[in-house]
Amino acid sequence: MTEKVYVFDTTLRDGEQSAGIAFTPQEKLEIAKQLEKLGVDIIEAGFPCSTPGDMEAVRGVAREVRGASICALARAVPADIDTAWESIKEAEDPRIHVFINTSDIQMAHQLNKDREQVLTQAEAMVRHAAQYTSNVEFSPMDATRADTEFIFEIVRRCVDAGATTINIPDSVGYAMPEEIAWMFDEIHQRIPNIHKARLSFHGQNDLGLCTANTLAAVTHGARQVEVTINGIGERAGNTSLEEVVMAIKTRADFFDQVHTDINTKEIYRASTLVERCSGMPIQWNKAIVGKNAFRHGSGIHQDGILKMRETWEIMDPADIGIPLGTQLVMGKLSGRHAFKAHMEELGYELTEEEMTRAFVAFKELADKKMEVDDRDLAAIVTDNTRSMEDAAWRLDLVQVTATDKGAPTATLRLIDPQGDIKSDAATGTGPVDAVYRAMNRITGLTPELTEFSVKSVTEGIDAQGEVTIRIAEDGKTYTGRAADTDIIVASARAYINALNRMILVTARNDEVRANP
Repeated sequence: MTEKVYVFDTTLRDGEQSAGIAFTPQEKLEIAKQLEKLGVDIIEAGFPCSTPGDMEAVRGVAREVRGASICALARAVPADIDTAWESIKEAEDPRIHVFINTSDIQMAHQLNKDREQVLTQAEAMVRHAAQYTSNVEFSPMDATRADTEFIFEIVRRCVDAGATTINIPDSVGYAMPEEIAWMFDEIHQRIPNIHKARLSFHGQNDLGLCTANTLAAVTHGARQVEVTINGIGERAGNTSLEEVVMAIKTRADFFDQVHTDINTKEIYRASTLVERCSGMPIQWNKAIVGKNAFRHGSGIHQDGILKMRETWEIMDPADIGIPLGTQLVMGKLSGRHAFKAHMEELGYELTEEEMTRAFVAFKELADKKMEVDDRDLAAIVTDNTRSMEDAAWRLDLVQVTATDKGAPTATLRLIDPQGDIKSDAATGTGPVDAVYRAMNRITGLTPELTEFSVKSVTEGIDAQGEVTIRIAEDGKTYTGRAADTDIIVASARAYINALNRMILVTARNDEVRANP
């Protein structure tokens, strides 16, 4: 009988700390419901003390999602813990996650405390959290750069104080797999009460080793892994859920003592949903869910695949929920019923309003393309099922005049947050520059454009172009994405999407300053 490895998903908390990501409450709830379908055991829904808006978002997840423990993060201070409990107390199985810095460099320069002060504070705050629930997790932050004897002592005290999960974080992605293996062995041998808690590992990917480190922890006794969808997260990201889960499943011969309860057929759906909501495109060669993960360019590989798929694929894409190809040929003669059926087949659950918007966009695209494949449909969903909360401004019309003589001119018509129509025009060094200048004039916003990229969603001269941009203001970065057969239109939509994300984050920060 194999032991279960519990999957702790922190996409909504640590994943949201990625520069440029700001999930709306509706997006958080949508992702949480998909995580529920995926079968994750614990959903870390947010950091409630960070903003009132995040507290309400966490509370919404706690109220509506069942079948998974809902967790809230809290610093080792009473106000954080009290706020965390208020946000999750309606959950079916609420968990409070308490953390404190434990490396000498962080204790000295971030907390201005010595070791004994940190030990006392951690123990007291775990006891405080345990007054609310028996489901308490404790994390000694930056544990892999801390003195190991100090880690053993703080873990021992916090287990006695009521922590039922002990998480060992590699907070800056510093450790090597051999060091993680040694540390977990030592924890089992040196901490006499560790049997009272479940051991967990949290990895960051600064050196590209977080998946290897997580799997090393599992083979040496960790029975909880902290992960995110697509590996999104602070700096270089977190351990990727899909990589750890599929490694355990694919190499069951190696991981013969453990299993997870993840429904792997929901992985691809979760991945594309997080990509859409976060605005962070998945790299083509990303393991498991990247566009090229199951594509073969080599003639030798293609020959092998045609003879027997397993010659060059160690996983079946169907096991991950990746569509094997368009089952219905979608074109301009396809009706709403066929469109709806195919979208459901692809795993999209759209409201009637979203379905109507997506179908209209599909018909517009079908007039321009002979066939619309699944990648086109994914792009349509991206542009037409976004929460209206982050649509502070909406694009109504874009018209560009450009020649090889003189400056291009862009005329824009936008709908403001109150529903009023605003229009203006501007010239620029190119048509996209003119569009962005006109948009800045209308909105009154002037962020710095730091990145602009265009890629083809599909193949052929009639392919949709997907534009990804990043803008920056006050040291913060915001991402926008959109697709259209007209690159100028896609550029305008991507820019307004990024502006809306910037407005959302700014509003949240203003709310925090107004309600300290």
